Amino acid sequence: MRVFIYLFTMLILSTPTLVQAQSTVYRFSPVNQWDINRTAAYWNPIIKYVSEKSGVKLELKIGRTSADTTAYVLAKEVEVEFVFSNHLFSPEREQLGWKVFGRRWTPPLHGQIAVPADSPITKLDELNGQEVVFAGPEAFIGYKVTYGYLSSKNIEVKSVFAGNQNAAFAQLFAGKAKAVGSNSALVDGYANKEGKKFRVLWTSEGYHDLALMASSKVPEKDVKAVASAFVGMHNDPAGKVILLKASEEVGLDQKAYFLPATGADYASYRKFYQTLPASLR
Repeated sequence: MRVFIYLFTMLILSTPTLVQAQSTVYRFSPVNQWDINRTAAYWNPIIKYVSEKSGVKLELKIGRTSADTTAYVLAKEVEVEFVFSNHLFSPEREQLGWKVFGRRWTPPLHGQIAVPADSPITKLDELNGQEVVFAGPEAFIGYKVTYGYLSSKNIEVKSVFAGNQNAAFAQLFAGKAKAVGSNSALVDGYANKEGKKFRVLWTSEGYHDLALMASSKVPEKDVKAVASAFVGMHNDPAGKVILLKASEEVGLDQKAYFLPATGADYASYRKFYQTLPASLR
């Protein structure tokens, strides 16, 4: 009887620790490539699947705009453990210790400067002095690459930041800007989803899509479990259906899936920063 009481007491004392370990929730902050509703429509089903498959609970944590989300990650990195971003490859931010474990497969992403197909503008230099809309100042391919190229050609434009990419496209087609800076996947996705036509004035070299990254504070076993769930998703019939539906929601390539990656896959980003003026980092 005394043995039973002892065991029962030990079970009670150990239960809070067990519950606490099982209730750990990691925040996942993907860059806002679309407005909040579409970003949530894309990511919530995916992170629900990853959470259930890995046994590691993730919850979506985003700001109002892509710049807000990145500012949140940088200012409160203790409170964000996983990201989907290409905003962390500058020399200064690499010191924060985020580790690449995966990326989304898409065809290579190219920075593009585009106008509506019926625009009278046919050459980049005709944008001099004009308003060009971008998702935000943190957008690597959509802003740093495209605006950086304009600057290198001494084409001075008035930058307008819409907060996310589909808002930037909406402003372009509403006549609030003469051109847009974006990436090829989002240009194609918006054209397919909304039936709009673009004239692309310039296209950059190709870059990998955004990276799945983990904070150095996350235990390795949890990173591995989350990585395995993301990477195996397209090979699981249930996961594949979720990916297809999520991609359809935002006009993304239907074949897009997640695959393993390391920091070496993002060497082209680091190379770009070597030539980028510090003011644009």
